[in-house]
Parts: sequence; C-alpha cells; structure tokens
Amino acid sequence: MGDAHELRWVEVDGLRLRYLDTGPVAGAGPDDGALPLLVIPGHTARIEGFLAMIPALAAAHRVLVLDCPGSGESEKPDRPYDLRFYEDTLVAFLDQLGIGQAIPVGGSLGGNLVLRLGHRFPDRFPRLVLWAPGSAWKARPVLAWLIRNVIGSRLLRRAAFWPVVKTQSRFWYSPDHPGRERELDETFAYYRRVMSPGFLAMYWGMAADQLQRSLFDLAPDIRQPTRLMWGDQDDGAQMGEGVARLHRLLPDNVLHVFPGRRHSLEAECPADLAEQILIGAAG
Repeated sequence: MGDAHELRWVEVDGLRLRYLDTGPVAGAGPDDGALPLLVIPGHTARIEGFLAMIPALAAAHRVLVLDCPGSGESEKPDRPYDLRFYEDTLVAFLDQLGIGQAIPVGGSLGGNLVLRLGHRFPDRFPRLVLWAPGSAWKARPVLAWLIRNVIGSRLLRRAAFWPVVKTQSRFWYSPDHPGRERELDETFAYYRRVMSPGFLAMYWGMAADQLQRSLFDLAPDIRQPTRLMWGDQDDGAQMGEGVARLHRLLPDNVLHVFPGRRHSLEAECPADLAEQILIGAAG
C-alpha cells in the first residue's frame, strides 16, 4: 500500500470519506499523458481490494481510490442511495482535491460509474477504463421495485443480506483461484464489522438502482476512447452477453478478455489488470 500517510480523510458534501492518494502528483492538464487515475470500487468494495495493483499504476500516474459512502471505512448514513448520488460524490471528491481531468477506472458497480461519468462529463473524463460493469443488461424495473420496497425494506433488509451475498459470492472468483477462501473470509468479516443501517441502505439501494437502469441506453453516446474488459468465466447475470453488446454499442472501444477469470479481476489477476489499465489510460 505504501506509506501510511497515503490513507487520508476528506469531507465531501458533509460526509467523512476515506481515500488513498499515491503516485506522482502530475497530470493536471488535458495534454498531459499522465492524468490521475480515479479507481472506483465495486458494490460494497473498499480500498483494500485494490492494493495489489496500486504500485504498478502509481509508477506512472497519481492514483486515487475512494471508499464510497456506505462502504469501507467511510461514513455510512442511513439514506437513499443511487447511482447519481455516487456520481455527484466522485465529482465533488475530485473538486475537493483540485483535480480537473482524470481517467475513471473500475469494475462491477465501479465500471458502471465509469461509463456514467464519461457520459455525463465527457470533457472531464477523456478516457475510460472498466471491466464487467453493473447495468450491462436490460433494465429490470419490476425486480428493482421489489428490492426497494420488499426485499430491501427496513423490515427485511438485514435478514435478506446474507443469503443474497452468499449466492453472489459464488461468481466473484474462479474455483481454482488460490486466494478464494481467504478473500471470501476477509470480505465476510468486513461485512460483519461494518454492518449497520447505513451499510444495508447502501447495499440494497445501489443494487436496485443498477437493476433499474441499463448502460445500453447510454453507450452509443459515449465518444471517449474506452478500454472494456471481461473475464471469460464471468457470466453471472449474463455478463458475457452484456459486455459483448456494450462492445458493439460503444463507438470507440477495445475489448480485452482475460481467459479463465471471473468477476473480481483486481483480486484474481492484479498485475495483468494493471497492465491493461495502463494501456487504456495511455489512449
């Protein structure tokens, strides 16, 4: 991870958030090839999940990783959570640090946000790098409604959390990934430690909003050079079909496939992922 002073705290829109800031402080201008990388964690993920690939990225770029509200060690208000809230928080975070342009990088929910930020702020995010993004499917409004109003309601959201997470976790890592059991144990211990009304509100709110919306509607209008990635064993929620469709819809993209990998590429193949991120960041 580097020196402890790289883990910092910032107040963004009244919320106390933890972040990692490392690498050369460069890339402030649009013509600088070493723009900062804004690494966006996935659903419930945290800074620690990206530490294995940070040194390779930080050799050439300033690297920022934020524990988003409701996740990691950041503040966890019990409030509505949706994609726009996270988009606004990430942009306000960059504003707080005085950073104009950056290259957003992320997988799963993070990859979803990469494309949404690129669509909403094309001048601010000139290149995009992502893998296996959430919302790479047709919108499912009925399921989103059920999650918001029934499964994720205050009455059921705690009881429903563990059965759903245990099912989801089967798709995070390849069965032969040597760190699979250790990483699952660490993740579940982290969930137990941070379990709170705010964490649960974040979990179900972000799940529902990703199901409510589809990236297919935005993709044709995203003009920035985009590096799209996928592990060819990651087919939960028909991710393979969704990534293939995004590859066809995005006007300027390159698709890179990691053979034998599943959803959590930052854990399964951090060195290979970092290499591809740097290629994408170079444009």
